[in-house]
Amino acid sequence: MAEGCLRALRYGMVFFNLLFWLGGCGILGVGVWLSITQGNFATLSSSLPSLSAANLLIAVGSIIMLIGCLGCVGAVKQNRPLLLSFFILLLLILLLEILFMILFFAYQDEIDLYAQSDLKKGLQLFGTEGNIGLTNAWSIVQTDVRLLHSFLYDNCGLENPGTWWTAPCYERVKGWLQENLVALWIFALCTALTQILGLVFSMTIFCHAVKVETFYA
Repeated sequence: MAEGCLRALRYGMVFFNLLFWLGGCGILGVGVWLSITQGNFATLSSSLPSLSAANLLIAVGSIIMLIGCLGCVGAVKQNRPLLLSFFILLLLILLLEILFMILFFAYQDEIDLYAQSDLKKGLQLFGTEGNIGLTNAWSIVQTDVRLLHSFLYDNCGLENPGTWWTAPCYERVKGWLQENLVALWIFALCTALTQILGLVFSMTIFCHAVKVETFYA
């Protein structure tokens, strides 16, 4: 009975980590495609020019692929080093996420003011020499937001730079996030639950592998 449960646990871990690995491949592929075809598409932030959509997708996709590979191969072979590496990486990511949430809520006002100031600086650099990527990013975002979510008034667009921030564009984006707060919390909780299950499953298989190796030693 216990052996059957463990086998089901291994198969489940292999299946989900395989899905994660494939998802990571997809995210990495999109990031590489953006980097090649939209090389000048940079960040909206003037102080963080390397924080582009392509770089973020490449980094996230690579991490997901690595974790998925460690979990999948470690579960199939019951390899202790791989399972332990999977557990440690997943635990570090979970702890970093918790730390980020704590810092975000602790310094919410400061982060809010910094974001507004930084985005204003980015808009002021729109169309200037040497800021093609930032210009493209703002053009795409303003256009897409206008079409999809109607966040922006006419005088908040790109036609008249003198009135970019006359209308409360930033506040409208914050309003959209607040309206979808429940969905965001559900996504965050599902992500955390998946990570916790991954930690439990990997440590269970790891402990079983240790017992088997000790028994046959």
